[in-house]
Amino acid sequence: MKRLSGWDAVLLYSETPNVHMHTLKVAVVELDPDRRGFDIDAFRRVIHSRLYKLEPFCYQLVDIPLKLHHPMWRENCDVDLNYHVRPWRLPAPGGRRELDEAIGEIASTQLDRSHPLWEMYFVEGLADDRIAVVGKVHHALADGVAAANLLARGMDLAPEPQSGEARYAPDPAPSTGKLVRSAFVDHLRHIGRIPRTVGYTAQGINRVRRSTRKLSPELTMPFTPPPTFMNHMVTPERRFATATLALSDIKETGKALGVTINDMVLALSAGALRTLLLRYDGNADHPLLASVPVSFDFSPDRISGNFFTGMLTALPADIDDPLERVRRTHDNTVDAKESHHLLGPELVSRWAAYFPPAPSEALFRWLASRDGQNKVLNLPISNVPGPREHGRVGGALVTEIYSVGPLTTGSGLNITVWSYVDQLNVSVLSDGATVDDPHELTDAIIDEFIAIRRAAGLSEELTVIEAAMAQA
Repeated sequence: MKRLSGWDAVLLYSETPNVHMHTLKVAVVELDPDRRGFDIDAFRRVIHSRLYKLEPFCYQLVDIPLKLHHPMWRENCDVDLNYHVRPWRLPAPGGRRELDEAIGEIASTQLDRSHPLWEMYFVEGLADDRIAVVGKVHHALADGVAAANLLARGMDLAPEPQSGEARYAPDPAPSTGKLVRSAFVDHLRHIGRIPRTVGYTAQGINRVRRSTRKLSPELTMPFTPPPTFMNHMVTPERRFATATLALSDIKETGKALGVTINDMVLALSAGALRTLLLRYDGNADHPLLASVPVSFDFSPDRISGNFFTGMLTALPADIDDPLERVRRTHDNTVDAKESHHLLGPELVSRWAAYFPPAPSEALFRWLASRDGQNKVLNLPISNVPGPREHGRVGGALVTEIYSVGPLTTGSGLNITVWSYVDQLNVSVLSDGATVDDPHELTDAIIDEFIAIRRAAGLSEELTVIEAAMAQA
């Protein structure tokens, strides 16, 4: 047994019927002629053979009586792969649109907390002898870095599959007395940590006060971003869209403009969101406020838990010139990073340990039922580096990987970028009320990239990526 950290627990408490807190990982797998018979039963056998190194898939959530403390994970429990690994078949022609629509449907339902908090969908019917595996994992179980490490463990990085064997035995369910005693002891431990947490907070505040570089006051006080079409009470329905760019094109453009890949991702998002602001709101007069997850634990061995915080940064969607948007994005990101590090990257996660379960759940339910216009941010945008070499599942080549995080309270959009080998794969998640079609945003991101390259004097011909979901 181990207890959820405060930050893990907050991600659990923040889930409501209309705000789902699972993340999605999508792997497109190419079946060569020798593996055309690879079906869901074979895939279940692959997962079963690797459960011993996919430990979080065996975690069972255990609530504490009377919600006296954060829940715990029972680390070894029975896993019914017939329940967790599910079949799905796409309608013809089995291209990008059909898969994206299926992923939206998969994302529209919550995970059942009476089971380990994950599901996988074995999706057949893709064109060109391909399948897709859609992983649905609760955010309380793993953040982006942990999920990437977990994904790497789930794939063979060698040409042939490696054999494995489940080497665990289910743990017995804990008694009520044991749960209560453990909660009491852990509360005492956290009380002892209060002086250090207060000291960490005070040091961060003092560093920020002494610094001359901060986010502009109109964006940070009182944390009220401009009202937009994307900010409202989120609906339970989810819609999904993807786009693929060549990582080499992104690197070439960033190098020519003197900015990072992360700057490019945020600048592309700013330009694309400007297009949608003009379309849906009729104006783009103000910068947007985005939360960018920043990890403070990059250990390659970590496969569970959440060790990140959200860095607030201004997106210059109010600027018309694409190159000026890139420059302003870079400057805003530099300022945001400095303020974030001055305040202390672990500030929120340390205080999250003291969030009481029942009041926290009530607060998030109340927030999720409001109109969403007076919240902390406009949307989350993530950029996660994925595997640098091709992986395999059951010996079959994984050609693409896409990822997306959850929608947050009051925000009907999430943009997540996941790099894989030579690809920069963009995923957009929306609810049912924000846009007519989330592909509007992925299309706008591609158009924005072409506009930036044109303005920079670079070729407008983008590198063709051989990817099933990259086909129009």
